[in-house]
Parts: sequence; structure tokens; C-alpha cells
Amino acid sequence: MGGFFGVTSKENCVMDLFFGTDYHSHLGTRRGGMAVYGKKGFQRSIHNIENSPFRTKFERDVDELKGTSGIGSISDNEPQPLLIQSHLGSFAIVTVGKINNEESLIRYAYENNHIHFMEMSGGRINATELTASIITQKQSIVEGLLHAQEMIEGSMTILILTPEGIYASRDRYGRTPVVIGRRDNAFCVSFESFAYINLGYHDYSELGPGEIVLVTPEGIRSLSKPRNEMKICSFLWVYYGYPTSGYEGVNVEEMRYRCGRILAQRDMGCRGCTDACPGKNACGGPQAKSEEPSRMEESSRIHPDIVAGVPDSGIAHAIGYANESGIPFARPFIKYTPTWPRSFMPQNQSQRNLIAKMKLIPVDALIRGKRLLLIDDSIVRGTQLGETTEFLYQSGAKEVHIRPACPPLLFGCKYLNFSRSNSDLDLITRRIIREREGEQVSEETLFDYADPDSQNYKEMVETIRKRLNFTSLKYHRLDDLTESIGIASEKLCTYCWSGKE
Repeated sequence: MGGFFGVTSKENCVMDLFFGTDYHSHLGTRRGGMAVYGKKGFQRSIHNIENSPFRTKFERDVDELKGTSGIGSISDNEPQPLLIQSHLGSFAIVTVGKINNEESLIRYAYENNHIHFMEMSGGRINATELTASIITQKQSIVEGLLHAQEMIEGSMTILILTPEGIYASRDRYGRTPVVIGRRDNAFCVSFESFAYINLGYHDYSELGPGEIVLVTPEGIRSLSKPRNEMKICSFLWVYYGYPTSGYEGVNVEEMRYRCGRILAQRDMGCRGCTDACPGKNACGGPQAKSEEPSRMEESSRIHPDIVAGVPDSGIAHAIGYANESGIPFARPFIKYTPTWPRSFMPQNQSQRNLIAKMKLIPVDALIRGKRLLLIDDSIVRGTQLGETTEFLYQSGAKEVHIRPACPPLLFGCKYLNFSRSNSDLDLITRRIIREREGEQVSEETLFDYADPDSQNYKEMVETIRKRLNFTSLKYHRLDDLTESIGIASEKLCTYCWSGKE
């Protein structure tokens, strides 16, 4: 994944750029970079941040960089910002997204007199450089940005720093956000809406899908109107978004409370009930007047002692569940923040599993003899959650019930670099489907497995439950997730769960 931040001001903007970019550290763990423009022209600094936070690596650069406008990036992939010299003039560029037709775009570039690309390790081309090559095929930056939006299959949001200001281009279907903040004599452009609040900026506007603007200290100039169709990524609210951020007017933390509340209502049998309610205020319906504390309905056969979230992203979901169900919220795991202040994850999968384990310290008094209900943002491979569950049993837990905050992941994301997975078979769901159906599985069959009312879905979930040794397992339904977000379903991208565009 990745994040970006840009500032254009009538004064030196480096400190704002430094802190604004740092506030995107939860979105990437490999590369960080800043580029500024000032009296000395363009200056740039890029560092590897795999083993230490962005702030530590860039503290010295703050004194050396000088400029009144700048852009910064946190990335899980290519180093950026890049400095480009072309017939359009010199500029710096950062991108967030994914290119699926990379090979055809490279051939197209060669056919249009692009001589060469810098090659990264493994023979890959830097996606940001490839995007710049598409832009420079046209006679203006705006034409180039529109050209890139049409040519790139996948998704690409772009910031371009020029002497006249910052060009911001939200991806064609608005899968990632672009928000504008304002204060006296300055504007900023950001992926995360919270990143500028402590810097004295306030919300100004949010770009629409495919919209292009020029940001200067004097104001925002619209260069290309937003498109009508939007497909913003739902997973931003479930996992990647920071709790204090909001997208399309929907706060992340508040959405996660709603998500947990609906998960609890499903467990209590309250979704759509009309005749009875198993507990006090469980659904707000006419029967929700019992003076007794709410309980799980008997047919569900679960009576947890505590509700907990897997840190950090599962915590808000768990609070929503606890508030709705009346079951106490507790923290049987505490994240060790002194040495794990950010979501550092090495490239090697076995090392990632170890790191995930090392970050969480168990609280024996809240585990031993307890029936636990854990909410995690999702189940991907299942390895870490399976190991966590086994550890809980070894620590004396009586039961471990799992409630993922999203539906089963069945399809690798085609639009954003959310995962380092190289194959859909990295997903536990797809491995189980292959075992059941064989090597060749039709799209229609996969859609059936995605249907929470189908027999295939139920048997797949039961297989996952047994394999990972959960006492019970219930995923969030897609219709419930859409309700949790509160945005019309046609405006949300749910491809990773539904397989549908």
C-alpha cells in the first residue's frame, strides 16, 4: 500500500511536510521520501524505513531541505518521490496504486520514443516512473494525467510537484481518497484526513473520482471535473484506515463500532427480528425492553465471558460488539509499543509471523478459565490467528470464538497493493476451495462460495473453523458490512470478497 502528503505555502513548508508524511507510516513499511521546491530548485531525500520509523530516518533532512512546497510518500513498494526532467519541465511525482497492464504500457512507452527505464531489484520497473512516462507523452501535465487515468488498468492516484504548485489527481474510480486541508497562506493534500489536523489545517474539500486540481498557496483550481462513478475501497474502513480518519464523510472508528454492533446483532439473532429480542436494547425494536442483561440466544450456544479485539484494528470492532451485546470488553493482549510503535513487517512470511507474535503480550488473568470472543479485521492466510488461538488454549482459555470484521477474502485485490501475496492460493479460503473443487474452479463456483446463504459457503467456513481450531467462527456478511460503512453499495469496491467489479 502507501500514503502521501503534500504542502504548498507562502513560507517554508518542510516541518509540515515532515510530520504530515510521518502520519502515513501505518500505510507502508519499506520506503519513505520527501521532495521540496524552493529557491534552490528541487531537493529530495529517500530512505529505507524497514528497520526504523520514518521520523528517525528523516530528522536530519528537515534541517537540510528548504522549500515552500513539497510532497512526501510512505511506500510498501517503489522508492519515491521521483524527480523527472522532461519536455513538460522538471517535476517531482508520487503515486499510490497498482498497475496491472505494466508490460503493455512499457511496450507502448518504447514505441513512443521512451528510451529506457531504471530497473529495480527483481527486474521490475518502478510504477511511479512508468506513470511519469505516460504523463510526459502528452503536451501538458493535465493532458498527461488524464491520459494516465485512461491507460492504466488498476488504480493510480498521483501527486505532481511543480514550480507553480501541486497537481493532485485522484484515481479514476476514487478507490483511494484525496483530501484537501487549509490554513492561512497554505493548503495541503493528503491521503489521510487526520494527518493535517495537528498542523493547524482544517478540512477544505475532498476530490471526487478522477478529479484533477492544482493546489497553490492561494487556492484550489479545478482542472478536470470528477467522474460520476465511484468505487472506493471498503477495506480502508475495515483495516487500513487510521481510526481518526474519515473517507467520503464516514469516520473509520465510528464505522468499526457499527461493524461490531451488527456482528453482535447477528449472534443474538436480532437482524431483522420482529417478534422477540433476546436482550436489552439489542436492536432497538419494539421488544427491546427487557431489564435483564443481554445474552447470546440459546441457539447460538455461545456465552463468552469477555469480548476482545486483536490489536490494533480489531479493538474498535470489539468495542462495538461489547456495547451492543452487554458482554464486557477486555484486553487479553497488550501491544508492546516501546519497540513496536508501528506496523513493521519484514518481507519474509515466517519472520512476519514471528513479529506478529512478539508484538502482543498476553494477560494471563484475562485468559485462564475464560470463554473469549475475539474480533480481528480479517483472516488472510490464517496462520497468525491459528497460532494465536492455539496459544490461548495453552494459556488456559476454555473457548475461543472468532468474528472477523469482514467477509471471507476470496479474491486478491486488483486495484491496490494491500497484500504481499503473489497468488490467490495464499488465501486460506482459496486453498480450501481448491481441496474441495480441484485445480480448475469456475467463476460461478467462486461466486457461490462468496454467498453467505449457500451450502458451499457454510461448509467452507466450517472447514476453516476446524482447521484453525476455533470454538466458533462467523464472518461479517457483505450486506452488513455495507450497512456498517453507510455508503451506497454501488459506490464501494468489494471485489476482494465478492469477485465482482
